[in-house]
Amino acid sequence: MKQIIVTALIGLVLFSACEHKMPVIAASGKFVLPDTMKNMIQMDTVRNCNITDELTLSGVISFNDNNVIKIFPQVSGKVIECKVTLGDRVTKGQVLAVIHSADVAGSYNDLSSANADLAISKRQMDNAESLYKNGISSEKEYNEAKQNYEKALSSRNKVQSVININGGGKANVGGQYMVVSPINGYIVEKKVNAGAFIRPDMGDNLFTISDLKNVWVYANVYEADISKIKEGYGVNVIPLSYPDKSFAGKIEKISQVLDPQSKVMKVRIDLDNKDMLLKPDMFTKVIVNNKEGSNAICIPTTALLSQDGKNYVVVYNSDKDMQIAQVEILKTVEGQTFIKSGLSVGQVLITKNQIFIFNQLLGE
Repeated sequence: MKQIIVTALIGLVLFSACEHKMPVIAASGKFVLPDTMKNMIQMDTVRNCNITDELTLSGVISFNDNNVIKIFPQVSGKVIECKVTLGDRVTKGQVLAVIHSADVAGSYNDLSSANADLAISKRQMDNAESLYKNGISSEKEYNEAKQNYEKALSSRNKVQSVININGGGKANVGGQYMVVSPINGYIVEKKVNAGAFIRPDMGDNLFTISDLKNVWVYANVYEADISKIKEGYGVNVIPLSYPDKSFAGKIEKISQVLDPQSKVMKVRIDLDNKDMLLKPDMFTKVIVNNKEGSNAICIPTTALLSQDGKNYVVVYNSDKDMQIAQVEILKTVEGQTFIKSGLSVGQVLITKNQIFIFNQLLGE
């Protein structure tokens, strides 16, 4: 009866080999790894590694506060047109909004008066200089005319400076002041619409512009996990919008206070955003990697096989010497499994297509 079962198993293996190029059993009944099967497998060595602890946090993307421009109202008046919306890309010098301002109109009226006074004092100085050179008037009269001209010039420059300070953009004599973008970037914050009135005492900004080439991620750390993070720890950020994408970064800053409402501590992660996939206010999963723990034997997770609730690996010594070893798992992190018992450093494991060899060894 036993001989019949063995014969049937050999026939089954030979049939499967024709279909899947699986190894064969030697005539003696001892399994030998053929060359064709060697090309189908992969091997790796058991080694000692630092135990990696993973901590999963929730986070949200924000713009980089060190790389944004907040545009504040420089004049009071009524917003008659707003030319951009949230998320728009803008270029340096582009008009964002138009404000009809009495301040601007008044400043330009003052500038017109100052220019007229300057022109008059210039003519008077030129006449006094001519009379002085011809001996008709005294040097004192010429100096007085010259001083009057310098005062008029100073007054005109003062008015022009006020216009430049209050403006910083484009304006015209009719009192329309144009708010312009000082940089290339994206409108990440917009707090004004057409019809709004800008008061002199307003302390809020109208727009915030960022180039978004670099963003911040703020992650929430609960009190029980505070000891598991440090500045400099590597992280993988996975946006909910792109679950198949992972962005590598590190913890740049850890807050020293807890939020009194949510009882969480904020950590900040700096991320490059060259492809512009990350948008402010996107939710993310943040996986923190801590590799400062103790050491343990580690193997690729792909080397593991499970059967009847137990875990096994296939140990390779030679083509004619392979063994099944039962292992006890400590933990699995990022494709790497840490082993509590069952293996020694330096052993070679089969990590790909080992299920075929595993089944053959079980049948011997």
